Amino acid sequence: MSDLGKAVEHRYEVLSREVRYRGRIFDVVTEQVSMPGGGTAPRDLVRHLGAVAVVALDAAGQVVLIRQYRQPIGRRLWELPAGLTDVAGEDPAVTAARELAEEVDLTAGRFDVLVDVHSSPGFTDELVRVFLARDLGEVPMEQRHDRHDEEADLQIVRIDLDEAVGMALAGEITNGPCVAGLLAAARARDSGWSVLRRADTPLPG
Repeated sequence: MSDLGKAVEHRYEVLSREVRYRGRIFDVVTEQVSMPGGGTAPRDLVRHLGAVAVVALDAAGQVVLIRQYRQPIGRRLWELPAGLTDVAGEDPAVTAARELAEEVDLTAGRFDVLVDVHSSPGFTDELVRVFLARDLGEVPMEQRHDRHDEEADLQIVRIDLDEAVGMALAGEITNGPCVAGLLAAARARDSGWSVLRRADTPLPG
């Protein structure tokens, strides 16, 4: 750590909290926070369950992408298979395996951690853990998940990892965990996978 990181820092304390909205996936709250110099300031926050995403890489070096409609954006986005960490106490790697099966009908013989992403820390505490899945297999037809709502309209493709990275750099892929996961996967591959973390690595924080 640099000397800058060792300097005495102000301790931001939450002095009060008011819940504005409570939902299934997130809560909206206003917190009064102590600021440097003795003052306080209100901060509106979205408290989120968290999520996982999966870079599923096959033996040919292709990554599995989905194209899914997102109402806040009003159009379809290229994304990774992903889902909420909404089962209390469940290991994130188990969540990732379930989402991989439900969204793209795949299993994986190996999971590793690629990167952890705070999706938009200016207003939400959402943390997305992005896994690398390899040794892919097919979920048997009779065991496949019946997809509903936006998931019923998923487009599933396999594309070369370098081409997918190019799509991200060209602005064709804008989903944050997808961009981070693709770039991390390319870097991990080029390093001979030496930068990967174990699937059971504790979440940051």
